[in-house]
Amino acid sequence: MSDYAIIATGGKQYRVRPGDTISVEKLDGDAGASIEFDSVLLAAVDGDVKVGSPTLKGATVTGEIAAQKKGQKLIHFRWKNKTHGGSKRGHRQSLTDVTIKSISAK
Repeated sequence: MSDYAIIATGGKQYRVRPGDTISVEKLDGDAGASIEFDSVLLAAVDGDVKVGSPTLKGATVTGEIAAQKKGQKLIHFRWKNKTHGGSKRGHRQSLTDVTIKSISAK
């Protein structure tokens, strides 16, 4: 079984392996910049599984920013019955694509 880790960023948790590309909430940096995730909740390296409480001390996941982009448009429509009125709002979330390079659990 290959190495994997569970990281937390942007209020969400992601299961990652080296070579994976994930879309996370916007992180500062340009494409090609290196980034480290210190909030590692679980790491399985060389068959040795370590679980943090809540995070692992000294464990890091290193990645590279692949692109800065916007997600798909989300529309929120609220309808008020009997008054025949409603409001329509929408937004596009800013996202960052990160390619995972390595996982280290000390």
